[in-house]
Amino acid sequence: MPPLSVLDLAFVVEGATAAIALKNSLDLAQHAEQWGYRRFWLAEHHNMVGIASAATAVVIAYVAAGTKAIRVGAGGIMLPNHSPLVIAEQFGTLESLYPGRIDLGLGRAPGTDQRTLTALRRDAMSAQSFPDDVLELEKYFQPARPGQAVQAVPGAGLNVPLWILGSSLFGAELAAALGLPYAFASHFAPAALFPALHRYHNAFKPSKQLDRPYAAAGVNVFAADTDAEARRLFTSAQQAFVNVVRGRRGRLPPPIDDIDSYWTPDEKAQVSAMLERSFVGSRETVRAGLEEFSKQTAVDELIVAAAIYDHIARLRSYEILAQIHLD
Repeated sequence: MPPLSVLDLAFVVEGATAAIALKNSLDLAQHAEQWGYRRFWLAEHHNMVGIASAATAVVIAYVAAGTKAIRVGAGGIMLPNHSPLVIAEQFGTLESLYPGRIDLGLGRAPGTDQRTLTALRRDAMSAQSFPDDVLELEKYFQPARPGQAVQAVPGAGLNVPLWILGSSLFGAELAAALGLPYAFASHFAPAALFPALHRYHNAFKPSKQLDRPYAAAGVNVFAADTDAEARRLFTSAQQAFVNVVRGRRGRLPPPIDDIDSYWTPDEKAQVSAMLERSFVGSRETVRAGLEEFSKQTAVDELIVAAAIYDHIARLRSYEILAQIHLD
């Protein structure tokens, strides 16, 4: 099984607050570091009451300050929402504070709805300039040239690894063309997983950052001591995705005993397709599923999300997964 990392959305669960969610994120990162996870990523979302990581660079700084060795970063920053210079300054600052530990994953989706995109002061067409924005961002991390009029301070000359995130062939092609590592979002959009990985590997061009392809895949893992317990934990994520389909985003709900009483057959089909790359069960069940997935995809790294309502149960799921990895 390839190395493991964590994707944390800083879930705000029903009955809790963003402050509690952020404290739980730090606690999870500290445990993940002890259990041998490679990196801990947070994602940018806006105007979502169930996700507390909108100010992603700030949360990364909070988590990095509370850990010692694990890599911490963005999975990802939605670059169309920002000036490349501002992101270079933010992540240059993070790299200056926590050298050798910061990752910068980049996506082109807004991470929100059109009305919120307007509130972010961004043009709805800004995603079309994503490749150019990535190139501009790369330049800000290069050593400053004599007479360079605009510099990222801090940022210039710092080693902040860039990643391209995606759920389609577009991101795979861009990552390959720029010689950057690629992370596919199969934890919520698995349909193009194999075509994207194939395109990335076949079209990859070496760069200063990377001499060979490096691909990661996002997966959901809900591990518990029994299959039945894990399936119950999974119902929180299933309900949350049903709510997205219904246009009613909210906080992460507690698990329920009978998910079939919650969704319609059409909703079940749609949500099950979105959550296809979810590995749910006991240690043995999860191990078998992940080993098969790793064999099929040959990815270099698994980035694991776990939308689990109870924090202790979420810790236990990641602990079981770490134990599987060591077996």
